[in-house]
Amino acid sequence: MRSSSSRRGTSHRRTPHTPRRTAAVALAGVAALIAAAVQSGTATAAPEKAPSAASKANPGSESVKLTPAQRAALIREADAAKAATAKDLGLGAKEKLVVRDVLKDRDGTVHTRYERTYDGLPVLGGDLVVQGTKADATTAVVKATRAAIKPATTKTAVTVAKARQQALTAGKADEAKNPGINREPRKVIWAANGKPVVAYETVVGGFQHDGTPQELHVVTDATTGEKLYEWEAIETGTGNTVYSGTVDLTTTQSGATYNLTDGARGNHKTYNLNRGTSGTGTLFSGPDDVWGNGTPSNLESAGADAHYGAALTWDYYKNVHGRSGIRGDGVGAYSRVHYGNNYVNAFWSDSCFCMTYGDGSGNANPLTSIDVAAHEMTHGLTSNTAGLNYSGESGGLNEATSDIFGSTVEFYANNSSDVGDYLIGEEIDINGDGTPLRYMDKPSKDGASKDAWYSGIGSIDVHYSSGPANHFFYLLSEGSGTKTINGVTYDSPTSDGLPVTGIGRDKAEKIWFRALTTKFTSTTNYAGARTGTLAATGELYGTDSAEYKAVQDAWAGINVGARSGGGGGGGTSFENAADVAIPDRGAAVTSSVTVSGRTGNAPSNLQVAVDIVHTYVGDLKVDLVAPDGTAYTLKGYGTGGSADNIDTTYTVNASSEVANGVWKLRVQDNAARDTGYINSWKLTFP
Repeated sequence: MRSSSSRRGTSHRRTPHTPRRTAAVALAGVAALIAAAVQSGTATAAPEKAPSAASKANPGSESVKLTPAQRAALIREADAAKAATAKDLGLGAKEKLVVRDVLKDRDGTVHTRYERTYDGLPVLGGDLVVQGTKADATTAVVKATRAAIKPATTKTAVTVAKARQQALTAGKADEAKNPGINREPRKVIWAANGKPVVAYETVVGGFQHDGTPQELHVVTDATTGEKLYEWEAIETGTGNTVYSGTVDLTTTQSGATYNLTDGARGNHKTYNLNRGTSGTGTLFSGPDDVWGNGTPSNLESAGADAHYGAALTWDYYKNVHGRSGIRGDGVGAYSRVHYGNNYVNAFWSDSCFCMTYGDGSGNANPLTSIDVAAHEMTHGLTSNTAGLNYSGESGGLNEATSDIFGSTVEFYANNSSDVGDYLIGEEIDINGDGTPLRYMDKPSKDGASKDAWYSGIGSIDVHYSSGPANHFFYLLSEGSGTKTINGVTYDSPTSDGLPVTGIGRDKAEKIWFRALTTKFTSTTNYAGARTGTLAATGELYGTDSAEYKAVQDAWAGINVGARSGGGGGGGTSFENAADVAIPDRGAAVTSSVTVSGRTGNAPSNLQVAVDIVHTYVGDLKVDLVAPDGTAYTLKGYGTGGSADNIDTTYTVNASSEVANGVWKLRVQDNAARDTGYINSWKLTFP
């Protein structure tokens, strides 16, 4: 039917009311510094000492809403001063900074995110965020790596052909289809973990096993040929396909034709791929300003949902967090619907700066709901801010960030057809029994996600290692225990068995957004996320605030760091504070404590507080050894990268061990890099 409005240009239209439906979906989907908070994202576990911050809230810490022109002006200023900034930061003569993003607080503080180059080569994992004011150009810096960018050489000993072949081999793994070189090997400096080295980065295209496009980045040591790292740049996600009823859409009229172009939101466009897997497809257009009829068989219905979800997400980031568009430049991404045939997923791609949605099993359930759009657009936001590597712990945090803001956008929408909740994919009958796909209050209820952090979590799929961060956000927002919100009953536990009091979703989402955009870097892991969110909370609410304590407690509730006030909230402790030297690439050493006066077995939440002074902790293995000789690995080789020191409380299920007896902390250094010592360690029985 024809719209009653005859005005040309931007218009608002309504889609017909549509019923609730379900769909199946697969999960694939920066001179000396006055350092207020110097953080590396490569710490192995959360530091127990809080980052330095003002004890009272800083009213000027809220970010201001920058227009695209204001943001561009700040970027030009930072670009003009980047050489001086590099000098202030003590960077080497061969290092240069490249401005990537900028935010400004009400008090005039500017947070500038930089990439680095060395001798003209891009430094992967060398990103940093500089915080400064006009009165004091540099007040703090957050770095993705603490290691000095001083590779032994920039000369290569490995051929481009060998790097190319290694990348292709990696691209063929996991039943990938038609892998091919998407971008030839480029010479880089790899600094994301360990000592910076010259390397090749190759990008492999093709399709992943489920039909999702592949943009696999493979990093090869250019002197030894060793594969150093790989990550997938196509960031997949999930949600539900509940249609949002009759909603207003901002469209554009040209002559007698209307199309799905949102002139109010950076000219976001929605295209119909019509089952194709490449290109943009066809822009949705028609003779009237009514889109879809509420059924999946009408191709416009999915287009209307995607267009609506993108508009809501744009409005959420602009109105709640002051960011105009994914890049903050006022330019809209675009959406593509009806991707592939029976494609049961949705994804974000940097290469097209777009969100893409499949139609689900049987082409009957388009994955185009509010939280899907928010999830995918948030991947774009993360890519253009923290740039969290889509692998290991940083990958889990990347996915969790999309889930977190997918949920908050759903609450923001306040749509009666899709009420806000902490369930991911609650309307998707992927399990065949009506249960949600993921649960933020207790992630393990989905059968694969993890409730709490542990030392090996970086080795599992990023969609499941996201669980602890989702759980943290729920605990911070709502607290532990049983409660009902918008008709949904939740019952959130904690890893230490102690309660957490929530501070409300509005405060929690501001904390996570500020940490993401001003504290996190490409290599931030769970430890770094704790440090970053505490720094953000200290700025927003003060370090003696209830909010600050709640952040500490919520992290402790997922086994990352200590509770507010230290420790595990009470209990009996046994400590050894004698220094024990750790030989460089030598035999394992131990430090012992004798537990006595306990009855029965140790608890399932035995707290092991470890304080080790050591550089490059990635070459350390740390075990807790029970009286009967059973070893519990607290930290394995290869985790922690170039970070310095371990100051962490681990939780161990030692319920099968007799409590009384001699317990040992065993530490071994397996690489000739440096030395250190066990400073102290403590067992606490809650």
